[in-house]
Amino acid sequence: MAELVGILNLTPDSFSDGGSFFKPYYQPPLAVAYAEKLFEDGAAMVDIGAESTRPGAIPITSRTEWWRLEQVVEPLAEKYPGQISVDTRHYDVARKALELSGDIIINDVTGLNDPRMLDVIAEYEARCIVSHMHGTDIQAVHNKKHPHINDPEVVIYDLEGKRAMLEDAGLDQRKIILDPGLGFGKTALANIELLSVAKKLPGAIMIGASRKGFLETGGFIHEGEDRKEDLGPSLRAAEIAVRAGAKYLRVHDVAGHREQLA
Repeated sequence: MAELVGILNLTPDSFSDGGSFFKPYYQPPLAVAYAEKLFEDGAAMVDIGAESTRPGAIPITSRTEWWRLEQVVEPLAEKYPGQISVDTRHYDVARKALELSGDIIINDVTGLNDPRMLDVIAEYEARCIVSHMHGTDIQAVHNKKHPHINDPEVVIYDLEGKRAMLEDAGLDQRKIILDPGLGFGKTALANIELLSVAKKLPGAIMIGASRKGFLETGGFIHEGEDRKEDLGPSLRAAEIAVRAGAKYLRVHDVAGHREQLA
């Protein structure tokens, strides 16, 4: 079975679970406890993000992002070395995380489109997750569909290129995880096709389909189900990814996926 990557959002506005730790104010100890529960439920890693990437989200500064992250990442990195990833598009946030612990994994959803992120990862020889995305402006990607990124072969070519860049910078291929970036400017059909990208793209592949909007238009939801409340739609997408050979699944419901995919 694929390894499960639990999602921990330190945001007030994420599409699925934003605000969980902001009632009535930001409470990092609750977030730390939630991460520990994800590990108890069977997560191999926990991916921590402090900036929402949903359509319409307001970008935040790297200073605000790090303020949210530091209080949670520091205790977790000490307790779970090599099992914490930081989801950030800011190279300076990645650097601060790696200064805390060299065992932090950097998850860049903008796919190293800022060359300074590549420099930081190479400097620390850090494990990393690199997604496919067109450009660095997340909201622009959501608002404008780019036809060429809906071709799986183009996505594969781009990810192979990013991996080559990292290897040329001295990073061991075993430290690189590739993610096709489901939902970022892609059509429902493209997202469905990319669930099986591991068949064509060698190496460690992570698929993040959990609760994504394309599940509604892609036929994954059965009558009476809700993509945010019910496991079924996310699980059906996960099963496709697992059959194709994905090594990692980025999910909200770790316990449910572990039980149903076992």
